[in-house]
Amino acid sequence: MKKYGYIRVSSKDQKEDRQLLAMEELKIMKKDIFIDKQTGKNFNRPAYKKLMRTIREGDIIFVLSIDRLGRNYEEILQQWRIITKDKKVDIVVLDMPLLDTREKEKGLTGIFISDLVLQILSYVAETERNNIKKRQAEGIAAARIKGIHLGRPRKDINPDFKRIYTLWKKRIISGRQAAKELNISPSTFYNWVEREII
Repeated sequence: MKKYGYIRVSSKDQKEDRQLLAMEELKIMKKDIFIDKQTGKNFNRPAYKKLMRTIREGDIIFVLSIDRLGRNYEEILQQWRIITKDKKVDIVVLDMPLLDTREKEKGLTGIFISDLVLQILSYVAETERNNIKKRQAEGIAAARIKGIHLGRPRKDINPDFKRIYTLWKKRIISGRQAAKELNISPSTFYNWVEREII
């Protein structure tokens, strides 16, 4: 049986000190701590993949919190099954004692409780994700009703636009040429055309 630690921070700017300290307290050797500095949206991460190639039956993976393992709970459930059922490796989530598959003395009950907690977390996370999307959509709709422009500030229309617009409208120049003349992108030119028509 060997102990491994898995640490993830979302970007290179973030520090993993708190997670490293937790692993050191467990006396996990530095060479057995796998660190990824990237998003948790999927499990396509170099250190995580290396950890999966390294672990053997009977080993234990420690992670500080479930969101350090990943953010996509559907994928977390899938990886949890691969680790615990296929590879027969235990997982311990340090800040959530119910997610500790070492509770072998509890037998099936311990495994059932861990799986159940994970399912509940998955449901809560998915519900929250849907609620966030719904709130965002409602916020955007409310802002539009109030006439609030979302996104980047609009570029002021170039004073030379009317002349270029007339040339474009008469098909003397193309939209791409018109944008080049005004030193803007073609999409900005067409946005200006839309604003002109309105």
